[in-house]
Parts: sequence; C-alpha cells; structure tokens
Amino acid sequence: MKIAGSVALVTGANRGIGRHFAQQLLERGAAKVYATARDTGLVDILGAEVLRLDITDPESVAAAAATASDLTLLINNAGVFTGQNLVTGDLEKVRLEMETNYFGTLRVVRAFAPVLAAGGGGAILNVLSAMSWLSYDGANAYSAAKAAAWSLTNGIRLELAGQRTSVTGLHLASTDTDMMAGWDVEKNDPADVVRAALDGLEAGRLEVLADENSAQIKAGLSADPSVLYPQILAGA
Repeated sequence: MKIAGSVALVTGANRGIGRHFAQQLLERGAAKVYATARDTGLVDILGAEVLRLDITDPESVAAAAATASDLTLLINNAGVFTGQNLVTGDLEKVRLEMETNYFGTLRVVRAFAPVLAAGGGGAILNVLSAMSWLSYDGANAYSAAKAAAWSLTNGIRLELAGQRTSVTGLHLASTDTDMMAGWDVEKNDPADVVRAALDGLEAGRLEVLADENSAQIKAGLSADPSVLYPQILAGA
C-alpha cells in the first residue's frame, strides 16, 4: 500500500489518534483524505475533505460509502471507552462498547469492502489496542470489545484476501489522547503511534505493535494466564 496518491478515509478524525492519521496522511502525499466524525463542526484539518460519519448508524455509513466511492485506504479509528466492568458495570454502556468498537467497525468494513474491491483492493487499517490481549479491572468492557475487534481484523483479512485488500491491525498501549486523559500512567505520543502505523502499512505488515508494552503483552499470551495476571495468584 502506497500512501502517496491514495484516497483515504479516517473514522473519528476530529481528535486524538484519528486527527493525527488525517494530518499525517496528507503530509505523506495522499491525494484525498476524508476526515469523518459524527459532528463535522469539530473537524479542523486543513486540506481534508470533511464528511459526516456515525459508525453506529447504518444510514450514515451507507451515505459515507456512497460519497467516498473513490476510496483506496480505510482507517477504522473511531471508538468509545466507558470504563465499565462486565459483572457489575452498566450493561447499556457495555453494549455501547461492543456496538461501537466491534459492530461499528464491522459495519464500516462491510460498506466499504466493495468500494475497495472496485478500486483494485486497497487496504484497511484497524486501530485496536494492547487491551485486545489484556483485561483490566475497571475497563473490562473495553478489553472484551477490542478482543472482538482483533478477531474481526483477522477474519476480514482472510475474507478480503481474494479481492486483494490488505488488512493491518494496530495495537497500542496507553497513548496521550482525550480517552486517556484521566489516567496517570506513562503514555505514548499519538504522533509516534500513527507514524509507526503508516510505516507498517506501507511495508505490508499485517500487524503493527506501536510500543514495547504491546509487544510484551502479546508475547505473554503463550504463557500461563498467571503471567499476565499475577494478582490472581496473590489473592487480589
């Protein structure tokens, strides 16, 4: 996938990682960047074509796919974090996480897959998380939804191979965005994360691990769960 000359669409481009994606795509020579958001008044990216898109609304997704019929690169970034646990959390908020982070992403992929096929295949990049692989007390709804989105990414990669659409998954740990504003932890620079993602996309990588924490967590999946969750053995 060559970014220069591509026509890209970024979901959730009004802030955070999505905004960095739209800016860096333009800087790398994308011919057109559709910067999308539910509220287009919040998008202020010079040179981007602003487009309304609510990934939880089928009609909005269909309308965006009809408008962006020249698309060659889809960046699925839009998502939500509600800070809910699974057993005691607000079930409607748990559903919102799955509806947005999983079904919303899937809805966008299904709408744009024929567009990408018509253009020769193109590429999809899904913004996932290190929490695709790690549950965290106080955010387990997010972990479950991102784990589902990881499986989705692997699944569509197989399904879309026949139309020559490459699919890349981006995994990142804590990053300095509005979503993480209330967390007092070490955070990635979102510009660095996006740069690594676009470098990986152009290199044809199926998966990009944006930081060392993500790499360590993935490596831990082959071990006993007690390695990732030592607090269980400690009786926490």
